[in-house]
Amino acid sequence: MTTPVGLTSSATAAAVRAGISRLRESPIQDKQFKSIRAGFLEEAHLPPLSEKLRIASSLMPARKQRMLRLATQALKEASLGSAAAPLFLALPESTGQQEDSAGASILEQLAVQADVALHLPQSRVFQQGRAGGLLAVESACQALRSGRCRTALVGGVDTYLDLRLLADLDLEGRLLVDGAFDGLIPGEGAAFLLLGVPGATRHENRVPLAHLLGVGLGREEGHLYSEVPYRGEGLAQAFHHLFASVPADIPKTRCVYAGLNGENFWAKEWGVAYLRHRQRFEEPLRVEHPVEFTGDLGAALSTTMLGLAAVGLYKGYREGPILVWSSSDREDRAAALVVGARRG
Repeated sequence: MTTPVGLTSSATAAAVRAGISRLRESPIQDKQFKSIRAGFLEEAHLPPLSEKLRIASSLMPARKQRMLRLATQALKEASLGSAAAPLFLALPESTGQQEDSAGASILEQLAVQADVALHLPQSRVFQQGRAGGLLAVESACQALRSGRCRTALVGGVDTYLDLRLLADLDLEGRLLVDGAFDGLIPGEGAAFLLLGVPGATRHENRVPLAHLLGVGLGREEGHLYSEVPYRGEGLAQAFHHLFASVPADIPKTRCVYAGLNGENFWAKEWGVAYLRHRQRFEEPLRVEHPVEFTGDLGAALSTTMLGLAAVGLYKGYREGPILVWSSSDREDRAAALVVGARRG
Protein backbone atom coordinates (compact mmCIF):
# COMPACT_ATOMS: atom_id res chain seq x y z
CA MET A 1 0.00 0.00 0.00
CA THR A 2 0.92 3.63 -0.53
CA THR A 3 -1.48 5.94 1.29
CA PRO A 4 -1.44 9.32 3.05
CA VAL A 5 -0.84 7.52 6.38
CA GLY A 6 1.81 5.02 5.27
CA LEU A 7 4.12 4.08 2.41
CA THR A 8 3.80 0.31 3.00
CA SER A 9 1.00 -2.06 3.96
CA SER A 10 2.33 -2.52 7.51
CA ALA A 11 2.75 1.23 8.05
CA THR A 12 -0.72 1.99 6.69
CA ALA A 13 -2.35 -0.74 8.78
CA ALA A 14 -0.58 0.43 11.94
CA ALA A 15 -1.55 4.07 11.35
CA VAL A 16 -5.20 3.28 10.65
CA ARG A 17 -5.36 1.01 13.71
CA ALA A 18 -3.90 3.81 15.83
CA GLY A 19 -6.30 6.39 14.38
CA ILE A 20 -3.55 8.54 12.89
CA SER A 21 -4.83 11.06 10.36
CA ARG A 22 -2.88 12.83 7.63
CA LEU A 23 -5.67 15.13 6.49
CA ARG A 24 -4.33 18.65 6.08
CA GLU A 25 -5.17 21.96 4.43
CA SER A 26 -3.82 21.88 0.88
CA PRO A 27 -2.59 24.78 -1.27
CA ILE A 28 -5.67 24.30 -3.45
CA GLN A 29 -8.60 26.63 -2.82
CA ASP A 30 -12.32 26.09 -3.23
CA LYS A 31 -14.74 28.49 -4.90
CA GLN A 32 -14.85 30.54 -1.69
CA PHE A 33 -11.04 30.93 -1.87
CA LYS A 34 -10.53 28.77 1.20
CA SER A 35 -8.03 25.90 1.40
CA ILE A 36 -9.38 22.44 0.64
CA ARG A 37 -8.63 19.80 3.28
CA ALA A 38 -7.13 16.73 1.66
CA GLY A 39 -5.01 13.62 2.13
CA PHE A 40 -2.31 14.18 -0.47
CA LEU A 41 1.19 12.73 -0.23
CA GLU A 42 4.18 15.03 -0.29
CA GLU A 43 6.26 14.93 -3.46
CA ALA A 44 9.27 13.64 -1.51
CA HIS A 45 7.39 10.42 -0.72
CA LEU A 46 6.72 9.51 -4.37
CA PRO A 47 9.29 8.03 -6.75
CA PRO A 48 9.97 9.95 -9.96
CA LEU A 49 8.49 8.86 -13.25
CA SER A 50 10.71 6.23 -14.89
CA GLU A 51 13.24 7.51 -17.42
CA LYS A 52 11.75 5.02 -19.89
CA LEU A 53 8.43 6.87 -19.68
CA ARG A 54 9.76 10.42 -19.85
CA ILE A 55 9.25 10.74 -23.62
CA ALA A 56 5.66 9.52 -23.37
CA SER A 57 5.00 11.77 -20.36
CA SER A 58 4.65 14.88 -22.52
CA LEU A 59 1.41 13.38 -23.87
CA MET A 60 0.33 11.86 -20.57
CA PRO A 61 -2.22 13.63 -18.33
CA ALA A 62 -0.75 14.81 -15.02
CA ARG A 63 -3.26 12.69 -13.09
CA LYS A 64 -2.12 9.55 -14.87
CA GLN A 65 1.53 10.36 -14.19
CA ARG A 66 0.78 10.74 -10.49
CA MET A 67 -1.15 7.46 -10.40
CA LEU A 68 1.82 5.65 -11.93
CA ARG A 69 4.08 7.13 -9.26
CA LEU A 70 1.61 6.28 -6.48
CA ALA A 71 1.38 2.68 -7.64
CA THR A 72 5.12 2.06 -7.97
CA GLN A 73 6.13 0.92 -4.49
CA ALA A 74 2.78 -0.71 -3.68
CA LEU A 75 2.96 -2.95 -6.75
CA LYS A 76 6.58 -3.84 -5.98
CA GLU A 77 5.61 -4.73 -2.41
CA ALA A 78 2.82 -7.07 -3.52
CA SER A 79 4.70 -8.77 -6.36
CA LEU A 80 8.14 -9.14 -4.78
CA GLY A 81 9.63 -12.52 -5.67
CA SER A 82 6.56 -13.73 -7.58
CA ALA A 83 6.48 -15.02 -11.12
CA ALA A 84 4.81 -12.89 -13.79
CA ALA A 85 1.10 -12.75 -13.02
CA PRO A 86 -1.86 -10.99 -14.61
CA LEU A 87 -2.88 -7.68 -13.04
CA PHE A 88 -6.53 -6.78 -12.51
CA LEU A 89 -6.42 -3.04 -11.92
CA ALA A 90 -9.12 -0.68 -10.64
CA LEU A 91 -8.99 2.91 -11.90
CA PRO A 92 -11.12 6.07 -11.57
CA GLU A 93 -14.61 5.93 -13.02
CA SER A 94 -14.91 6.79 -16.69
CA THR A 95 -17.24 9.75 -17.16
CA GLY A 96 -16.87 10.29 -20.88
CA GLN A 97 -16.42 14.01 -20.18
CA GLN A 98 -12.66 14.02 -19.94
CA GLU A 99 -9.76 12.03 -21.24
CA ASP A 100 -9.57 8.66 -19.53
CA SER A 101 -6.40 7.94 -17.62
CA ALA A 102 -6.84 4.23 -18.27
CA GLY A 103 -6.77 1.74 -21.07
CA ALA A 104 -4.37 -1.10 -21.76
CA SER A 105 -1.49 1.37 -21.99
CA ILE A 106 -1.47 1.99 -18.24
CA LEU A 107 -0.80 -1.70 -17.60
CA GLU A 108 2.26 -1.63 -19.81
CA GLN A 109 3.39 1.69 -18.35
CA LEU A 110 2.93 0.43 -14.80
CA ALA A 111 5.04 -2.65 -15.53
CA VAL A 112 7.80 -0.33 -16.76
CA GLN A 113 7.40 2.18 -13.92
CA ALA A 114 7.50 -0.45 -11.15
CA ASP A 115 9.96 -2.70 -13.00
CA VAL A 116 7.65 -5.66 -12.41
CA ALA A 117 6.95 -8.53 -14.81
CA LEU A 118 3.23 -8.76 -15.57
CA HIS A 119 1.32 -11.25 -17.70
CA LEU A 120 -0.26 -8.55 -19.85
CA PRO A 121 -2.45 -10.72 -22.16
CA GLN A 122 -4.63 -11.75 -19.19
CA SER A 123 -4.49 -8.39 -17.40
CA ARG A 124 -7.53 -6.08 -17.29
CA VAL A 125 -8.53 -2.63 -16.12
CA PHE A 126 -11.76 -1.74 -14.31
CA GLN A 127 -12.80 1.91 -14.59
CA GLN A 128 -15.43 1.68 -11.87
CA GLY A 129 -13.88 3.76 -9.09
CA ARG A 130 -14.38 2.72 -5.46
CA ALA A 131 -16.14 -0.58 -6.14
CA GLY A 132 -13.73 -1.35 -8.98
CA GLY A 133 -11.21 -3.08 -6.73
CA LEU A 134 -13.76 -5.69 -5.66
CA LEU A 135 -14.93 -6.14 -9.26
CA ALA A 136 -11.27 -6.76 -10.10
CA VAL A 137 -11.04 -9.29 -7.25
CA GLU A 138 -14.05 -11.19 -8.61
CA SER A 139 -12.56 -11.24 -12.11
CA ALA A 140 -9.23 -12.46 -10.74
CA CYS A 141 -11.02 -15.22 -8.80
CA GLN A 142 -12.72 -16.37 -11.99
CA ALA A 143 -9.31 -16.62 -13.65
CA LEU A 144 -7.93 -18.59 -10.70
CA ARG A 145 -10.91 -20.96 -10.57
CA SER A 146 -10.72 -21.63 -14.29
CA GLY A 147 -7.04 -22.55 -14.07
CA ARG A 148 -5.93 -19.75 -16.38
CA CYS A 149 -3.44 -18.72 -13.69
CA ARG A 150 -2.31 -19.83 -10.23
CA THR A 151 -1.62 -16.35 -8.90
CA ALA A 152 -3.06 -12.96 -9.79
CA LEU A 153 -2.35 -9.41 -8.74
CA VAL A 154 -5.31 -7.18 -7.95
CA GLY A 155 -4.90 -3.49 -7.33
CA GLY A 156 -6.40 -0.05 -7.32
CA VAL A 157 -4.86 3.37 -7.74
CA ASP A 158 -6.41 6.83 -7.76
CA THR A 159 -5.82 10.47 -6.91
CA TYR A 160 -8.06 13.47 -6.45
CA LEU A 161 -5.10 15.79 -6.96
CA ASP A 162 -6.49 17.13 -10.22
CA LEU A 163 -7.67 20.73 -10.44
CA ARG A 164 -10.47 20.06 -12.92
CA LEU A 165 -11.78 17.14 -10.89
CA LEU A 166 -11.70 19.13 -7.65
CA ALA A 167 -13.41 22.09 -9.32
CA ASP A 168 -16.20 19.83 -10.59
CA LEU A 169 -16.71 18.28 -7.14
CA ASP A 170 -16.69 21.74 -5.55
CA LEU A 171 -19.36 22.99 -7.97
CA GLU A 172 -21.45 19.91 -7.21
CA GLY A 173 -21.17 20.64 -3.49
CA ARG A 174 -19.49 17.31 -2.77
CA LEU A 175 -16.37 18.55 -0.95
CA LEU A 176 -16.22 18.89 2.83
CA VAL A 177 -15.29 22.57 2.86
CA ASP A 178 -15.80 25.25 5.52
CA GLY A 179 -19.49 25.55 6.30
CA ALA A 180 -20.40 22.17 4.82
CA PHE A 181 -21.76 19.37 7.02
CA ASP A 182 -21.76 16.74 4.30
CA GLY A 183 -18.96 16.02 1.87
CA LEU A 184 -15.84 14.06 1.06
CA ILE A 185 -12.22 14.86 1.81
CA PRO A 186 -10.16 14.05 -1.29
CA GLY A 187 -7.27 11.64 -0.92
CA GLU A 188 -5.04 9.42 -3.03
CA GLY A 189 -3.29 6.10 -2.83
CA ALA A 190 -2.60 2.67 -4.24
CA ALA A 191 -3.05 -0.83 -2.85
CA PHE A 192 -2.26 -4.21 -4.41
CA LEU A 193 -3.05 -7.77 -3.35
CA LEU A 194 -1.52 -11.05 -4.44
CA LEU A 195 -4.23 -13.70 -4.77
CA GLY A 196 -3.55 -17.37 -5.37
CA VAL A 197 -4.99 -20.84 -5.28
CA PRO A 198 -4.04 -22.79 -2.13
CA GLY A 199 -0.32 -23.59 -2.08
CA ALA A 200 0.43 -21.46 -5.13
CA THR A 201 3.18 -19.42 -3.47
CA ARG A 202 4.54 -22.04 -1.07
CA HIS A 203 7.77 -22.36 -3.06
CA GLU A 204 8.22 -18.58 -2.73
CA ASN A 205 8.01 -18.76 1.09
CA ARG A 206 4.89 -16.60 0.99
CA VAL A 207 2.59 -16.84 3.99
CA PRO A 208 -1.10 -16.16 3.26
CA LEU A 209 -2.60 -13.41 5.38
CA ALA A 210 -6.26 -14.29 4.90
CA HIS A 211 -8.68 -16.51 3.02
CA LEU A 212 -11.16 -14.91 0.64
CA LEU A 213 -14.53 -16.63 0.92
CA GLY A 214 -16.40 -14.82 -1.82
CA VAL A 215 -17.42 -11.65 -3.61
CA GLY A 216 -20.90 -10.31 -4.36
CA LEU A 217 -21.76 -7.67 -6.95
CA GLY A 218 -24.76 -5.39 -7.32
CA ARG A 219 -25.96 -2.43 -9.39
CA GLU A 220 -27.72 0.67 -8.10
CA GLU A 221 -30.09 2.21 -10.65
CA GLY A 222 -30.68 5.26 -8.47
CA HIS A 223 -27.01 6.15 -8.22
CA LEU A 224 -25.52 9.55 -7.49
CA TYR A 225 -25.82 10.81 -11.07
CA SER A 226 -29.08 9.08 -11.99
CA GLU A 227 -32.57 10.52 -12.23
CA VAL A 228 -34.02 7.20 -11.03
CA PRO A 229 -35.16 7.25 -7.36
CA TYR A 230 -32.43 6.16 -4.96
CA ARG A 231 -33.58 3.11 -2.98
CA GLY A 232 -30.26 1.66 -1.84
CA GLU A 233 -31.01 -1.63 -3.58
CA GLY A 234 -27.61 -2.13 -5.21
CA LEU A 235 -25.56 -2.75 -2.07
CA ALA A 236 -28.26 -5.01 -0.62
CA GLN A 237 -28.09 -6.98 -3.87
CA ALA A 238 -24.32 -7.30 -3.52
CA PHE A 239 -24.73 -8.59 0.07
CA HIS A 240 -27.36 -11.09 -1.10
CA HIS A 241 -25.10 -12.50 -3.82
CA LEU A 242 -22.14 -12.59 -1.43
CA PHE A 243 -23.90 -14.49 1.35
CA ALA A 244 -25.48 -16.87 -1.20
CA SER A 245 -22.00 -17.76 -2.46
CA VAL A 246 -20.43 -18.70 0.89
CA PRO A 247 -21.11 -21.71 3.15
CA ALA A 248 -24.29 -21.24 5.17
CA ASP A 249 -22.67 -22.46 8.39
CA ILE A 250 -19.90 -19.88 8.61
CA PRO A 251 -19.97 -17.71 11.77
CA LYS A 252 -21.71 -14.36 11.74
CA THR A 253 -19.75 -11.38 10.45
CA ARG A 254 -17.90 -9.68 13.32
CA CYS A 255 -16.37 -6.69 11.56
CA VAL A 256 -17.17 -4.51 8.55
CA TYR A 257 -14.79 -2.31 6.58
CA ALA A 258 -17.23 0.20 5.13
CA GLY A 259 -16.88 2.25 1.97
CA LEU A 260 -18.30 5.35 3.65
CA ASN A 261 -16.45 8.41 2.38
CA GLY A 262 -17.97 11.22 4.45
CA GLU A 263 -20.98 11.89 2.20
CA ASN A 264 -24.34 11.09 3.78
CA PHE A 265 -25.55 9.59 0.50
CA TRP A 266 -23.92 6.21 1.21
CA ALA A 267 -25.37 5.79 4.70
CA LYS A 268 -28.81 4.92 3.32
CA GLU A 269 -27.66 1.96 1.24
CA TRP A 270 -25.50 0.63 4.08
CA GLY A 271 -28.55 0.82 6.34
CA VAL A 272 -30.75 -0.99 3.81
CA ALA A 273 -28.15 -3.70 3.16
CA TYR A 274 -27.48 -4.23 6.86
CA LEU A 275 -31.16 -4.43 7.88
CA ARG A 276 -31.98 -6.93 5.13
CA HIS A 277 -29.13 -9.20 6.22
CA ARG A 278 -28.92 -8.44 9.94
CA GLN A 279 -29.11 -12.16 10.77
CA ARG A 280 -25.66 -12.52 9.18
CA PHE A 281 -24.04 -9.97 11.51
CA GLU A 282 -22.81 -10.43 15.07
CA GLU A 283 -23.82 -7.94 17.75
CA PRO A 284 -22.10 -5.75 18.70
CA LEU A 285 -20.71 -5.25 15.21
CA ARG A 286 -17.40 -3.48 14.70
CA VAL A 287 -17.51 -1.00 11.79
CA GLU A 288 -14.30 0.49 10.41
CA HIS A 289 -14.15 3.33 7.85
CA PRO A 290 -10.48 4.13 7.07
CA VAL A 291 -11.41 7.12 4.91
CA GLU A 292 -11.65 9.24 8.08
CA PHE A 293 -7.84 9.01 8.32
CA THR A 294 -6.80 8.90 4.66
CA GLY A 295 -9.43 10.86 2.78
CA ASP A 296 -11.40 9.25 -0.04
CA LEU A 297 -9.02 6.89 -1.86
CA GLY A 298 -11.31 6.46 -4.87
CA ALA A 299 -10.41 3.40 -6.92
CA ALA A 300 -7.79 2.39 -4.33
CA LEU A 301 -10.32 2.16 -1.50
CA SER A 302 -11.58 -1.42 -1.96
CA THR A 303 -8.16 -3.05 -2.17
CA THR A 304 -6.89 -0.90 0.71
CA MET A 305 -9.74 -2.03 2.96
CA LEU A 306 -9.35 -5.67 1.90
CA GLY A 307 -5.63 -5.43 2.66
CA LEU A 308 -6.28 -3.81 6.04
CA ALA A 309 -8.73 -6.59 6.89
CA ALA A 310 -6.19 -9.25 5.89
CA VAL A 311 -3.41 -7.69 7.98
CA GLY A 312 -5.76 -7.38 10.96
CA LEU A 313 -6.74 -11.05 10.71
CA TYR A 314 -3.15 -12.19 10.34
CA LYS A 315 -1.91 -10.16 13.31
CA GLY A 316 -4.89 -11.13 15.43
CA TYR A 317 -6.35 -7.74 16.28
CA ARG A 318 -9.40 -8.26 14.05
CA GLU A 319 -11.80 -11.20 14.26
CA GLY A 320 -13.35 -12.75 11.19
CA PRO A 321 -15.39 -13.12 9.21
CA ILE A 322 -14.83 -9.57 7.98
CA LEU A 323 -17.07 -8.01 5.34
CA VAL A 324 -15.64 -5.33 3.05
CA TRP A 325 -17.99 -3.25 0.91
CA SER A 326 -17.64 -0.32 -1.44
CA SER A 327 -19.86 1.76 -3.71
CA SER A 328 -19.00 3.69 -6.84
CA ASP A 329 -20.49 7.06 -7.72
CA ARG A 330 -22.39 5.34 -10.50
CA GLU A 331 -24.02 1.90 -10.66
CA ASP A 332 -21.47 -0.52 -9.26
CA ARG A 333 -21.69 -1.94 -5.74
CA ALA A 334 -19.60 -4.80 -4.35
CA ALA A 335 -18.84 -6.70 -1.16
CA ALA A 336 -16.37 -9.39 -0.12
CA LEU A 337 -15.95 -11.70 2.88
CA VAL A 338 -12.59 -12.75 4.35
CA VAL A 339 -11.52 -14.97 7.25
CA GLY A 340 -8.19 -15.90 8.79
CA ALA A 341 -5.91 -17.99 6.60
CA ARG A 342 -5.67 -21.70 7.22
CA ARG A 343 -2.36 -22.69 8.77
CA GLY A 344 -0.23 -25.61 7.63
